Amino acid sequence: MTKRHISLLVCAAALVASGVAAAAPVSVPKTHLVHPGESIQKAVDAARPGDTVRVLPGTYHQSVKITTPGLTLRGSGSSTVLEPATKATDVCGKRGNGICVAGTKAKRLMGVTVSNLVLTGYSRAGMISVGADGLIVRHVTSDKNGAWGFAEEHSEHSTYERDAARNNGDAGIFLANTITAEQGAADSKETLIAHNLVAGNRVGVTVRRLRNLTVAANAITGNCAGVFVVGDENKPKAGALTVRDNRVVKNNKYCAKTDRLPFLQGSGIVLTGAEKAEVTGNLVTGNAGTSPLSGGIVLFKSFVGATSDGNRIADNSLSGNAPADLVNQESAKRGNTFAHNSCRASRPAGLC
Repeated sequence: MTKRHISLLVCAAALVASGVAAAAPVSVPKTHLVHPGESIQKAVDAARPGDTVRVLPGTYHQSVKITTPGLTLRGSGSSTVLEPATKATDVCGKRGNGICVAGTKAKRLMGVTVSNLVLTGYSRAGMISVGADGLIVRHVTSDKNGAWGFAEEHSEHSTYERDAARNNGDAGIFLANTITAEQGAADSKETLIAHNLVAGNRVGVTVRRLRNLTVAANAITGNCAGVFVVGDENKPKAGALTVRDNRVVKNNKYCAKTDRLPFLQGSGIVLTGAEKAEVTGNLVTGNAGTSPLSGGIVLFKSFVGATSDGNRIADNSLSGNAPADLVNQESAKRGNTFAHNSCRASRPAGLC
């Protein structure tokens, strides 16, 4: 062995001894199993970023708060059911919610996934998310909750896909910039609501004071109203979003008036106080009622005087909606366009 070889070996040994050449420890994601009778919250609290909490089949009387980034909470399908505790002791449960994904406006909670379970019977929301970024909700059923199936605010880049929201007291899926405060519309940064079943709620999907999202290829039926895109007098306006390729059929359930709205029945897709929305390729049939918001696709004149401007309603197939397939309550100067829709009746005439 030459002196040069010996020198290289000595140097390598010194590096290893000093730790310079040692590989950094790798954190391997773990799976935490939860059996019936055990605490889901305890497993969630023990998990680290990137871990999975797997909930085995059973009925769990509890609520869960998620504050760990990158966490996956996964059930075993329809056999994993979360219901309210007899007496809630945690903040999420005390507020009447099933699952709470909890970030903040200042520091969003990144990369949480919730999938393959059922949420039922909570007095407020089956699942509510605040300050989330990149949230994924798939194959989750949320039904018979007092207000919302799924709700979120102050969140971005969310995906709700292949879920079911049924028989909830308010909206099946409710997305807002903020639930309580009056503010201008927020950029949801390409949030997606797609391939969901939304049935039997007061409103199927409500998008309130948001921009830059897509509601696509959902089955929306049996609600008092199918889809609401809602803005108001705040700036910027709601809009710059897409509602496309949905089946909006027979949303004829009756819902009594509230402090905010008249009674609802027979509304397919309603835009109010929104701008630059694209409503395209939807099948809208059999939505019939006598509410001021009834009809197939409706541009509704806002109660607070917020106009709907520059929206495009095109290439939709409409039939059997009453009082008409297309309803435009805005003046012609607002720049809303109706093009290439298949329909029979409109108010005013000539929109089909």
